[in-house]
Formats: sequence, structure tokens, C-alpha cells
Amino acid sequence: MGMLDTLLQDSISLSLFVGLVILLLVYFTASSIFSSQWHKNEPPGPTPLPFLGNMLQIDLKKPYKTFMEKFYKTYGSVFTVHLGPKKVVVLAGYRTVKEALVNHDDVFGDRDAPPIIDEISQGHGVLWSNGDTWREMRGFSLSNLRDFGMGRKVCEDKITEECQLLMEVIKNYKGKPFDTTQPITYAVSNIICSMIYGSRFEYDDPEFECMISRVHKINQLLGSSSVQAYNLFPSLFKWIANRRESYNVAAANRKRNSALFSHLKQTLNPETCRGLVDAFLVHKQKLEEAGMTNNHFHDNNLSMTVMNLIVAGSETTSTTLTWGMLFMAKYPQIQDKVEEELREVVGDRQVQAADRRNLPYTNAVIHETQRMANILPMSLPHRTTRDITIQGHFIKKGTTVYPFLMSVLYDESEWEKPHTFHPSHFLDKDGKFVMKDAFMPFSAGRRVCLGESLARMELFMFFTSLLKHFRFSPAPGVSEEDLELTPQTNFSFSPLPHQLCAIPQLCQK
Repeated sequence: MGMLDTLLQDSISLSLFVGLVILLLVYFTASSIFSSQWHKNEPPGPTPLPFLGNMLQIDLKKPYKTFMEKFYKTYGSVFTVHLGPKKVVVLAGYRTVKEALVNHDDVFGDRDAPPIIDEISQGHGVLWSNGDTWREMRGFSLSNLRDFGMGRKVCEDKITEECQLLMEVIKNYKGKPFDTTQPITYAVSNIICSMIYGSRFEYDDPEFECMISRVHKINQLLGSSSVQAYNLFPSLFKWIANRRESYNVAAANRKRNSALFSHLKQTLNPETCRGLVDAFLVHKQKLEEAGMTNNHFHDNNLSMTVMNLIVAGSETTSTTLTWGMLFMAKYPQIQDKVEEELREVVGDRQVQAADRRNLPYTNAVIHETQRMANILPMSLPHRTTRDITIQGHFIKKGTTVYPFLMSVLYDESEWEKPHTFHPSHFLDKDGKFVMKDAFMPFSAGRRVCLGESLARMELFMFFTSLLKHFRFSPAPGVSEEDLELTPQTNFSFSPLPHQLCAIPQLCQK
């Protein structure tokens, strides 16, 4: 009996201990959820469960759908959602997002990096950093990208050259079905690479192929359900394979960049910088010679800034162009009008950036592609720098905020047919191009995409060159109606795998 009594006592003690741990977990989780909700005007939202928050009320495969169709309609343009134990405020609709990001950009200007990204970036670079690091890296990046051609004729020449090379690659398919993603990604990536490293890469360069593959892979990993689970519950999901693989991909990027930086440093000429890396190395050297070693110009910031620029400067633009070709194959009557306008205005010569003003319909189609593609529906997370009241709702300092860009690009009060591919959204009654205030694919405010002018030029030049030289259509046996427009949700929205035919054509006046 003594042994039995001991076992029973141990069992009871263990049960009491487990029960106590569960109660404490529930208590502290509930406390973390409700402790900040003391202010009567805090944004409303669905009632959260301890620990899980609102996860059971959200379509985890399509959270944007729950936010758009359920929470936004139920709770209004400012609402609270608990993603696990983490409290998040979502800003929805054009007017609310504009008020926050533009009118109060100082309050909503900080970035809130998810755990996986925070561990990889460690506060370095330009995309996820804050404070002095962000100001220094953004200012330096903007200044030097402009010096190396962003928004200028020299950049247009680079894009024109890359367009011609891309056309040759696509011609080699001889009208047979192919996946447009890879050649478009290689072409777009070469533009930002030439501005960063000072030279482009050949499409069959194995190092270039690996670099682009890693960019795509990290996008997939960061959007995976297991990494999202880790971001919500980091203490519970440290063991997941995708977390380790994310670090491995990031480490491979750093190693490759380190080799490139070493080569550029060996051939560095301070008098003629070839790209942003050269400019960074020269500036770093000058600061060191002046004895200013405690600054932001160090190897970690260089490596992370370069990776931020390559990811942002290649993935989003190439994905938008891939959507553009898919939309043209899906809506051949719209493709007809683009081709007709290109024949009338451009004829058989090379497209130029200056043609944009004389191609209102084509320009409208490009903008409608960006609107409908909705590449980053939730934008990147922000964090408030002080207490503020928006649309009558109180948001506490340090709160994670998601500007819901999808709700802006599909705002029913701003767009005539928000869920339809409708180029007339950007045309007036006379057929002239008009920009809409609610067009925010690059976000807005102090965190607006720093490569916006480059992306706009690339989208125009690549799109018009592709449509001038090729007619895009579904693969044989596939109808326009069969082409799927449902996105696959990685870190950004991209089309599902598909193949198109690019039929060469001659543009004549």
C-alpha cells in the first residue's frame, strides 16, 4: 500500500502541478490580452480566446479574406485582432490608411519586425530597421540609387537593354507554352543588381540563378504556415524545419554577398564608383580614416541593405509583370486595345519612357494590374511611436499596426468596380489617364517604397515591350475562363503556377 499511496500522491501532485501551470498560462495570457484594453475608445474587434486570440475565427489560409469580408464590415475601419497572444490593430479603407500613414507618418513610421525577420536582420538594413539605422540607410540608399540612375535616362537605357535581352529569351520558346516567371524575374532583377553591384549578370550564370532562387525561396519560407506559427508562438515552435532553413538561406545570401563585396573592394576606385556597394565602401573608408568607427556604415548594414534592395527591387516588380501577362491572356479584348495603342503611338521603334504620356490606355492597364494584383495585401507591419487617436479610436504607443492595403485598393467608395479588372478606373470621360488618390500599391508616408520611381519605370518599359513584341494567350487546350486568378499566398501574392504562349508579332504604324 505504501508504494500505491506514493504513486497516488505523486499522480495527484503532478495533476495539481499541470493544472496550476495551465491556470497560470491562461491567467498571464489573458492578462496580456486584456491589460491594455483599459481605454474606453480602443478599437473594437472579435472577442479573443486566451492564448489563441482570434485564430479560430480567421481563415488561416486566406486571413485577408476574413479581415475584408468579416471584420472590416462588422467593426469598421479601425479594429483590433489578436493573432495568438499578440494584439494587432488593423487600419482599413483609403481614408483611414491615409490619415495614419500620411497625416501622422511620425507616429506610424516605425517598423515592427516579426520574430523570424528580427532574428535574421538583427535591426540592420533599410527595410526592417528603425531609428538612426533606418534614417542613415534609407537616406544613403535613396541618394545613391538616384546617382546610379533611378528615375533618370541612364536607368532607362539599362531597362531598354534588358528588355531586348528578355525578348530574345522569350522568342526562343517559339510560341510554345512556358512559365513567364523565371525570364521576367531574371530581367527585372538585373536592373537593381546593376545599380547595386555596378554590372548585370548573364541569365545562365549559376551564381545569379542561385541568388534569384534564394530570393524566391525566402519569400516562400516567410509565408509558410509553420514560420507564421513561429512568429505567433516563438517559444513553442523554435524546432520547426522552415525556421532553420530560413536561417540557412539568409546565411547563404550573406556568404555570397561577402564574396562579391570582397571582389568589388579589390577593384575599388574611389573616383568612379560603379554602384551602391562601391559608394558604401568608399564612405565607410572615409569615416574610418576620420576616426569615426562608431557609425552605421559597417558590413552587417551593407549586407542587409543590399539584400533588402534586391528582394524589394526584384520580387514585387517581377511578380506584378507576371500578373500583367496573365491578365492580358485572361482578357484578350483589353490586350487588343493595348496593342492597337502601341501600334498607333510607338509603331516599329523602341518604346521610350516619354511615351507614357501618349499611351493613356496602356498606362491605365498597368496601374489596374498593380491594383488588382494587390502584391502585399497587409503591407508590412508598423508600430506606433506614441499614443494616438485615429477615427475616434485610441491606439496605445508600441502597438503593432497593419495598414490593410487590400482594403484601400478594393475600397468600394473609391473604385467603380473594385473586384473587376477595369482599366477605366484610371481614365476620365475623354480617355485621358488620371491618377487616383486611393492607388497605394507602394504604401504611403515615410515608409513608402524607396524604389517606387524605379518600379514605375520598369513596369512601363517591360510591359509595353512585351506587349509590343508578343501576343500572350493560354496554353493549347486552356480557355481564358480556365486561367486562375486566385493568388498563392507566400510572403506576397503571386499567381498560381501556369504557362502561357507568347506569339511573336510585328508592330506597324
